Amino acid sequence: MPRFLEFKVDLDTFIQELNARLDANTKKIDTLLTLEQKIYTNFVKPMQMMEEDFGVFFTPLSHLNSVNNSDKTQEIYSQALPIITEYSTKLSQNIEIYKAYKEILSKEEQTLNYEQKKVLELNILHFELSGAHLDEKTKARLQEINIRKSELSNDFSQNVLDATNAYEYIITDVKDLEGLPESEIENAKFEDDGIVKYKFTLQMPSYITYMTYGKNRAIREELYRAYVTRAPQNGEIIDEMLSLKYEMSQLLGFESYAAYSIASKMAKDEESVLEFLYTLLKKSTCQAQEELKVLQKMSDVPLQSYDTAYYSEILKKEQYDLDEELYRPYFEQTSVLNGMFDFLHQLFGVRFEKVESTLWNEKACAYDLYLNNMLKARLYTDLESRKDKSGGAWMHNWQTHCLDVEGDEQLASAFIVCNFPPSSKENPSLLRHDDVVTLFHEMGHAIHHMLSTVNEYEVSGVNGVEWDAVEFPSQFLENFAYEPKVLKLFAKHYKTGEILSDEMIDKLVRSKNFLSALGMVRQLEFSIFDFKLHTKLYQKQEVQDLLDSIRAQSALIQPPAYNKFQNGFTHIFSGGYAAGYYSYKWAEVLSADSFFSVVDEGIFGSDIAKKYLDIVLHRGGSQSMDILFKELMQRDANPQNLLRLNGINL
Repeated sequence: MPRFLEFKVDLDTFIQELNARLDANTKKIDTLLTLEQKIYTNFVKPMQMMEEDFGVFFTPLSHLNSVNNSDKTQEIYSQALPIITEYSTKLSQNIEIYKAYKEILSKEEQTLNYEQKKVLELNILHFELSGAHLDEKTKARLQEINIRKSELSNDFSQNVLDATNAYEYIITDVKDLEGLPESEIENAKFEDDGIVKYKFTLQMPSYITYMTYGKNRAIREELYRAYVTRAPQNGEIIDEMLSLKYEMSQLLGFESYAAYSIASKMAKDEESVLEFLYTLLKKSTCQAQEELKVLQKMSDVPLQSYDTAYYSEILKKEQYDLDEELYRPYFEQTSVLNGMFDFLHQLFGVRFEKVESTLWNEKACAYDLYLNNMLKARLYTDLESRKDKSGGAWMHNWQTHCLDVEGDEQLASAFIVCNFPPSSKENPSLLRHDDVVTLFHEMGHAIHHMLSTVNEYEVSGVNGVEWDAVEFPSQFLENFAYEPKVLKLFAKHYKTGEILSDEMIDKLVRSKNFLSALGMVRQLEFSIFDFKLHTKLYQKQEVQDLLDSIRAQSALIQPPAYNKFQNGFTHIFSGGYAAGYYSYKWAEVLSADSFFSVVDEGIFGSDIAKKYLDIVLHRGGSQSMDILFKELMQRDANPQNLLRLNGINL
């Protein structure tokens, strides 16, 4: 029976083992290249599994550096990156492997299954996008660029984390706590030399709390200023990274990094992306302007960026009689998680069982996933905020479902990481509904990876999925966090067990698209900035000027001049979303369309949901998402459903 790995990292010997593994891999590649008759089973399959085995080895370190960050993890991770980047760059530029893949595809095209063909097609594309066909001097320069890019990406992320952790705002006057929920006041409370004080930080739960409920406008601005001016040293990193990406693209024969990025995505070209984004902006702006007019009536002074969350909460209470804090007792973290598991069981037939496992933190948990009573995968969760943990939320895959060289099945595993309010012996972790949506979103990614039945590692689960389609399954699932049938599975008062009333659910559902056009316009601003930033080489003040010009078109409240949002834009400078942030909206067209079809069928027992499991989740990246979606829906996606989902008038 397939077994799951024990989570462990030996930091003292990691670099030594890393070098040993890469040396062994290099020798194995040399041996494989000497084969006279290279075929899929004796060449491609061993190459794939070598990559999977290495990923399984390295992932625990990268995960630990994100969730239990320390000087030691930073040191080892920083040492490892250039070693890995040099190895992977050389591998991706190896002309002999490239030739072998092309030859195997040509020779065996009639006998390979569609999964195997997809593996070869993707590899050939990636080799070409890595410059395998170029001269040695150019390949050497590309290798230097890749190593430097990985270092800069790590530095960018670490700078943001360090700046986030370094900041504290201490309140001593209880008047400055006016408007805050009692539970959040207790969380902020501490004693210093016998004096009771209250600490607020840039960690999401703390920051959002004061920005949403804190009446003291000066404190809100101070917190906002600290947040949007984090890591100013990242300005230089941005310049160097943009320069390197532009040079890399030119060396590979592309006019820009945006053109390079599009080559492996669903979108046809740069013009298609910008047309898509600007069409959405045009259709959303009028409604956003009306929403802002209503919001402005809540304040006696012109609204600034640090006012919107506060007055939005007041307006939401007025329009919907909805107080977010009244909902939190119904969204206790464990109850929400178990309720989500129950929902997935009813929708797809999957079952989760908690297992005892020694992990990286006492709050982390492991669950085995079963489908039709067969063990399919393992899920690891780490849901609470803490100081040594990167902000935000994400899913990361560890093992991938596939058949190994001997034909034995390997099961999948994945991590879900969030930053929800921490629990204690005295107080449970009570979530905002936004947190519930976040958990559903990340679970959408996780089941996409874990429920794969694909036998080829490189196109199984989330592997091989086009980047502008990878958010489809996560967005699809998050939409159900607003459905009354689903909410009733877990929205229970943590003290009384009382189920959230129909009246409260109705208010929550009606408030779903509260100020949604403003939210849409803001996300489009990020997407347009990211994409345009990569269409040519921008440096120094040009970066800010570009952002300002886009804000002039999209931002209905102009941010203060000190706002350096780009210095904390980790999605594109230390994540995988460079020239791809538009993917969220691109994929949302697919997710909105399929979601409404499931809802129209009553959710539970939906035929579309069953087909979604079989077509989208089971097949992973083995076929283009465009093909899978058309098979699922028997038609092209309807972009109007994206606007409908967001409550934007068509």
